[in-house]
Amino acid sequence: MSAGVVGLLRRVLSRPAQPVADRLDVRDRVVVITGAGTGIGRALAEKLYASGASVALIDIDEAAAAAVARSMGERALVVRANVSDRIGMRQAISRVRERFGRIDVVVANAGVVPEPATIRTMNPGDFDRVIGINVTGVFNTVHPALDDIVAAKGHVVVVSSAAAFAPGMGGSPYMVSKAAVEQFGRALRVELAAVGATAGVAYFGVVDTAMTRGTLDEDELGADLGGLLPWPLNQRITVRDAADSLAEGIARRAPRTVAPPQWEPYALLRGVINVVLDGRLVRDPRVHDLIHRIEQRRSAGHPVTPLPR
Repeated sequence: MSAGVVGLLRRVLSRPAQPVADRLDVRDRVVVITGAGTGIGRALAEKLYASGASVALIDIDEAAAAAVARSMGERALVVRANVSDRIGMRQAISRVRERFGRIDVVVANAGVVPEPATIRTMNPGDFDRVIGINVTGVFNTVHPALDDIVAAKGHVVVVSSAAAFAPGMGGSPYMVSKAAVEQFGRALRVELAAVGATAGVAYFGVVDTAMTRGTLDEDELGADLGGLLPWPLNQRITVRDAADSLAEGIARRAPRTVAPPQWEPYALLRGVINVVLDGRLVRDPRVHDLIHRIEQRRSAGHPVTPLPR
């Protein structure tokens, strides 16, 4: 690290921190949530609506979002949009603005996972799809609403994952995407602070959603990948638990939330843990066997040169 960077860090850390904006009460506020038709997004939409917020449920599955809205009332708006479609998301945010006149909170929640594959054998289109939804989709969601967030001195939440700092073998596009979302949220937090608004990053471990069950339970290789997680990191939380964590983070304007809390030590100590962990994984015969099995399955559709065993 250069002397100039060290000096800058010393000056920044020595200055007294500016007070963070007051707590955010969602009553009578307008909240945008992507991926709101199912899972965490649905649970959060229901919770915030019950707390008095007007909620815009954005989802590619309009029928699913509409089913959620029917359990609410006139303060719910359903907008069909694909987060990877930049023009479509700009239009979706405009519809929210036209309906409610303002936007106070944005939760960029929509995301997907790829099927297990190594970098060598994956279909490049699968990589592009995950990045397009999980990373570019976050930008497409947040960017057109930022003037509203600044005007309202509101709050943005980007949903990352403990996958941002966990090993990524067999599912690297997801880990890459969530690490990118983390950095996006950190940058946004600092930038919005200059204008009195806030942003935070949400990190989840294993949440019991349909996506999780399809990835880790119903797919043999996915289950074996999940099986590498030690206790207590393999403990699951419900979508309600995840929604509670998000809602509490919004109320506090939290820079980061981690759920379940078992992942907090890993998040804080990742720089040391990952050096040791990576060294062990590259020598673990269980991991080697799993990688071979993933490549054997993928090679049926995408021929590759067999790895030496």
